[in-house]
Amino acid sequence: MSRIALVDDDRNILTSVAMTLEAEGFEVETYNDGQQALDAFNKKLPDMAVFDIKMPRMDGMDLLQRVRQKTQMPVIFLTSKDDEIDEVLGLRMGADDYVKKPFSQRLLVERIRALLRRQEVIGGDEPTAAEAGQVMTRGQLNMDPARHSVSWKGRDVSLTVTEFLLLQALAQRPGFVKSRDQLMDVAYDDQVYVDDRTIDSHIKRLRKKMRSVDDEFSAIETLYGIGYRYNEE
Repeated sequence: MSRIALVDDDRNILTSVAMTLEAEGFEVETYNDGQQALDAFNKKLPDMAVFDIKMPRMDGMDLLQRVRQKTQMPVIFLTSKDDEIDEVLGLRMGADDYVKKPFSQRLLVERIRALLRRQEVIGGDEPTAAEAGQVMTRGQLNMDPARHSVSWKGRDVSLTVTEFLLLQALAQRPGFVKSRDQLMDVAYDDQVYVDDRTIDSHIKRLRKKMRSVDDEFSAIETLYGIGYRYNEE
């Protein structure tokens, strides 16, 4: 049973969403603000979390920033109806997905399930002997799906579930272009719609993380109007 943390200062949302998720078989923890959630996370992390952005004491952006210092667990943001700045900034800070308020609870459940499935693809327990041999090397890049580990020029890079899957999809076939639609299919389930801006924001965040260990990193190339390509260095 997956443990889901809900963080929102709207008690009505917390109550109704918690009831829906529990009916779907999830274990749910609820928090009224970011500081309360962070205190709980420091003791025990959930399997994934859903954060509202605008909260008292500590908002969702600050909470995500602190959470990302210790874990890459999947995070979904709840954003204002028309606030594109919140969506883009949240993704660039390391959120895996976002849902706009007011939202369909069924949509939120599907987004949560999709993220958990993606995490299972690259997660799991100790790798088997066969899995241990599946490390992918592309020039200076090494990726180990069984351990969800990435290194560039021997230096570890910490990626979210979404960032890992996007980099893996690009690096599997160096020199070949992946359209945004193809990358959406890799990172999201077919029934979960996201727009081009979401993929672009994840790629920008991915590049930033790679450049944090090598400021000359340029292996991910943008082909405007087409998509992205990984060039083996």
